[in-house]
Amino acid sequence: MAGKMLLIGECMVELMQAEGGMLRKGYAGDSFNTAYYARLFLPADWTVDYFTAVGTDIVSQELLTFIESTGVGTSHIRKIEGRMPGLYMIHLKDGERSFSYWRSASAAKLLADDPDRLRAAIEAVNVVFFSGITLAILSPQAAETLLAELRRAKAGGRNVVFDPNIRPRLWDDAARMRATIEAGARSATMVMPSYDDEATHFGDASVEATIERYRSLGAENVVVKDGANGVALSFAGDERVHVPASQVSAVVDTTSAGDSFNGSFLARLASGDSPAAAAAFAARVAAAVIGHHGALIGRDKLPAGSAQFA
Repeated sequence: MAGKMLLIGECMVELMQAEGGMLRKGYAGDSFNTAYYARLFLPADWTVDYFTAVGTDIVSQELLTFIESTGVGTSHIRKIEGRMPGLYMIHLKDGERSFSYWRSASAAKLLADDPDRLRAAIEAVNVVFFSGITLAILSPQAAETLLAELRRAKAGGRNVVFDPNIRPRLWDDAARMRATIEAGARSATMVMPSYDDEATHFGDASVEATIERYRSLGAENVVVKDGANGVALSFAGDERVHVPASQVSAVVDTTSAGDSFNGSFLARLASGDSPAAAAAFAARVAAAVIGHHGALIGRDKLPAGSAQFA
């Protein structure tokens, strides 16, 4: 069945390590990475659109051209004079990543400053995705504007999906971070947290505790990603299910492991797979992604799945 998916957040310029000490330019960001993998694995009769803001500079135009080349729609992307995309650099050590960011002039920080545009975009789709990073880059007022529209979408029967993706360095206050993450969960029908984040920042003693906390905040469905321990699924009306992680021969770069899982899981779920089958497929995608450098991996390096954008 045809449908429409909208992902809200920030796509940045990515600098990653290349041979000979050189850097290779790409484009990525948690919500866009999710859009990229959702587009790869959704049937062709689904549309995937991205909601953000960019500048009017050359780099912004290059970013828009890239997004369009992946089959992700750009009609909801606002252009703001005097702003530009954020930039980050990946540092790798033994496959684990750390980042340096330059995003003070990022246009995406203003993505919720046009509430009418935001509402129109959300009302046009079946599935909306956002993350804790989306909330973190916004001012408190803008974050509440976004959350109000998402609550409205949830009340209207749309599927609202939230990955808390907790990054404390993006927040000016830990208490506000936790409160805003909880507000994000209240706005969602599905929450897709990573257990290590939840244990660190909310003190959850187990995956079960994470599930119970997000269910208590109003999320009907919870998908907890727990690294090499696999994925725990709690869907309304169903028994809780554990899906093992896929084996990885060598970890090259863990960038986008969770994002690739999110996008491929949502794609397969929208295509009619059961939550367990969708999670098993998404685990294979994530395992393939962390075996390569960078956030966005070519289709030829990924498991066979649903029809991709042509």
